[in-house]
Amino acid sequence: MSSLSRSDLIPEQDLCPGAELIAEGRALARDWPLGSCAFLSAHGVASEAEHKRRQAAAREVMLHAQIGYRDKAKTLAAAADVHEATARRGRAVARYGICLDWSMGFPQAIRQGQPRGTGLILEGPEDFAALSQVAPVAPHFGDFVLGFPAALENTQAALAAGATAIGNLGQYFTFRLPGWDDEVASTEATLRALGLIAAQPAEILVHSNLDDGFAALFTDLSCVLGAVLIEQHIVDRLIGARVSHCFGHHFSEPLTRAAFQCALAKVEDTPGTMVYGNTTSYRGGPAENYASLGSYLLIDALGQGRWPSGHALNPVPVSENERIPDIDEVVAAQLYAIRLLEQAEGHATLIDWPAVEQLADRLIAGGQLFKQRVLDGLAEAGVEISDPMELLLTLRRLGPRKLEALFGPGRPDADAPRGRWPTVEAPVVEELVAMADTCVEHWSALEIAAVSAAGLRVCVATSDVHEHGKLLLEEVLRRLGAAPLDGGVSADPDALVAAAVAQEADVLAISTYNGVALSFLQGVKAELAARGLDIPILIGGRLNQIPDASNSSLPVDVGDELAAAGAIVCRDMEALLPALLQHVIKEERLRP
Repeated sequence: MSSLSRSDLIPEQDLCPGAELIAEGRALARDWPLGSCAFLSAHGVASEAEHKRRQAAAREVMLHAQIGYRDKAKTLAAAADVHEATARRGRAVARYGICLDWSMGFPQAIRQGQPRGTGLILEGPEDFAALSQVAPVAPHFGDFVLGFPAALENTQAALAAGATAIGNLGQYFTFRLPGWDDEVASTEATLRALGLIAAQPAEILVHSNLDDGFAALFTDLSCVLGAVLIEQHIVDRLIGARVSHCFGHHFSEPLTRAAFQCALAKVEDTPGTMVYGNTTSYRGGPAENYASLGSYLLIDALGQGRWPSGHALNPVPVSENERIPDIDEVVAAQLYAIRLLEQAEGHATLIDWPAVEQLADRLIAGGQLFKQRVLDGLAEAGVEISDPMELLLTLRRLGPRKLEALFGPGRPDADAPRGRWPTVEAPVVEELVAMADTCVEHWSALEIAAVSAAGLRVCVATSDVHEHGKLLLEEVLRRLGAAPLDGGVSADPDALVAAAVAQEADVLAISTYNGVALSFLQGVKAELAARGLDIPILIGGRLNQIPDASNSSLPVDVGDELAAAGAIVCRDMEALLPALLQHVIKEERLRP
């Protein structure tokens, strides 16, 4: 802790105090009050939180669906169709998560021309309102609102449309918009937006998806629970709003998934937003992925039956790991979930609930220790922990790895990950290790030895904000005896090439996810050409992009185009070793 200093963490001399920014946001409530929407009118409630409390008291489990295509008309059609199909089945979907495009994080004045992903772009309050009125389903604007430079204007539009769940605070800590590095401006906009939310007469849920924040990057699951407590300190205590948490993407192991749901119910009296589907377990075709869907949904349903916290369940369509699911696939996942909920109750007696509760208590104890160590350590460094501006900026700049190494609740040990043994190992760590081991098992020792002997330096980056693929790639490279170099997350092409050059990389390896594979590769190739370089590029992940002339708003596979542009396409992790081996052989042939 003695190595931390406020002057290093916050070098800005004219930082605006958080209280002033929050007051500015509160003052805007006169002009931006909460509007109405079809959901609030249909249920006769002032907010989604009020409805969630009613449903939790009645032990009624709710369902959540993700929708949001680039085409607005298709998104509106999806909202109507999914509600109609589930209502006919007797359990109408309760809430929609609207998949906004990452370019929505930019202020509207500069949004035109920014890199686009595959999500929905809304032009103004009228577009937000159209979504909130199309069906009596709670609108949840959870991505690329809070945490970004457009936080205030997007929050204003969401509130005017009657949305009472707005996020995603978790993204503030880890996400980066391409080409945008002004952390102060993003924080200022977020605090003004949170002030506006806090001033509303109805209870607005400040949504935070932990898996988009620190959950995927901590090795100790207690630190994830500690992040919940820290966010409560910031949002509930310092700002006067109500934070509501979501988790689930990276929780593959049933015991820890159930225990974390239990722990959240014990430490939060605000209703949860949703338990997200365990998307990292989708690794096969649709038939195989239904097994994963049933596995996590059953745990989530049983958990809500025992600890009704208001979290809606999110059945992710089984095509999610291949492409953006179409409307009929979203409906199919919802109908599957409805049937599973009807059958789940009989499985409750098979669960060792005392073991789940015991693990939940360990998570809470470790989380409380982590929170206190973080706040005490930052205060000792001179950070004003009662100022949300300083606290948010410091947490973002330190990042999960350093926070865990400095303040984690685990026992210190130089040989342990992050220098500490986890009190409860995060499931994503075990999952990454298992996946890396599986990859290596498919390769011959002779091929591995050949790559290892070459001593390759591989610069690894992501084209967008999804870091899971990068972490796996780095884990596999270590097993191959190659040195993984950090090329960044949501890296800009020029920054990636600069990092590769500075670190003397032999190979570039890009993990892509969000529908920008071809345009990102073209940007990297242009940067290399400008420098007169010809470093081989490996690219894998979700190799798709929405064509400019598309009339479906769904991305298409661009693997052939990537190969034609000069990339080495790796459609799965098993293709990594042959690609590296091919490079080693080529370089050996070129040597005199």
